[in-house]
Amino acid sequence: MNGFSELLIATRNEGKLIEVREMLSELPLQFLSLRDFPDTVTVDETATSFAENASLKARGYALQTGAFTLADDSGLEVDALGREPGVRSARYAGEAASDFDRVQRLLSNLAGFDRTARTARFVTAVAIADPQGTILNLSIGTCEGTITETPRGENGFGYDPIFIPRGYEQTFAELGSDIKNRISHRADALEQTGEYLRSLTGEMAAG
Repeated sequence: MNGFSELLIATRNEGKLIEVREMLSELPLQFLSLRDFPDTVTVDETATSFAENASLKARGYALQTGAFTLADDSGLEVDALGREPGVRSARYAGEAASDFDRVQRLLSNLAGFDRTARTARFVTAVAIADPQGTILNLSIGTCEGTITETPRGENGFGYDPIFIPRGYEQTFAELGSDIKNRISHRADALEQTGEYLRSLTGEMAAG
């Protein structure tokens, strides 16, 4: 396990890649993305939980690239909709739908619910796999909040314009990356992941 100097962030989503790089920037690693491996075959998210999907992706991309790989599965759970869209968050309005399409479908399905009934949470599972596809670490992060009636803000991506984290009045898209990267579901999971990676890189340096 010597020579751990690169970490593949298994995404082609530029917004997600920027967030992960910012949150793990203190680690002595070079961060790669799937754009650095254009021949990789997409790993389908066929599991029924965030943790299983993150593990599927971490294992699948590690085996294809031979790189230590970080993969996440994130989604939004809305209580009034039976915790939908959940693991279907990225496909909620169809495979080719845009962020705008997904947001509009969610708001349409929540029409008629007042704010007290619009409770929700973001969930992120982050898995780390070694080049042989072994899952080394799995972290789960959550962020509770509510869903707005209309999109607000220009920052972020996905459902950020309609999610107000608990304790705030602004949406993730209004708060900006400094605050979001401190309180979000991904921040929660990546803080745990960062602790593991620090111990792993330290062990390898010592070895």
